[in-house]
Amino acid sequence: MERMKRMGSEKAVVIFSKTSCCMSHTIKSLFYDLGVDPKIFELDEIPRGRDIEQALLKIGCDPTVPAVFIGGEFAGGANEIMSLHIRRDLKPMLKKAGAIWV
Repeated sequence: MERMKRMGSEKAVVIFSKTSCCMSHTIKSLFYDLGVDPKIFELDEIPRGRDIEQALLKIGCDPTVPAVFIGGEFAGGANEIMSLHIRRDLKPMLKKAGAIWV
């Protein structure tokens, strides 16, 4: 769990993903379109990816991917991120975290 939290604060936006997950692809595309350069951890390609997946389950991320951290804090999965975007709350969060400037 500590490793996952440490990884989640490596950059202003961190996304835990899987290469085969279409929702992960959608969320990554959203952040790229917003001008964010996130740190991405593909859990199916990194050592101990399953351990990180278990830690994500423990913090309430189900399904485990995509899991997005903004400013070192768990922001949610695909549903939460899309809801933030639709409510126009995502960009202010990204600005506050220093992930975007405009």
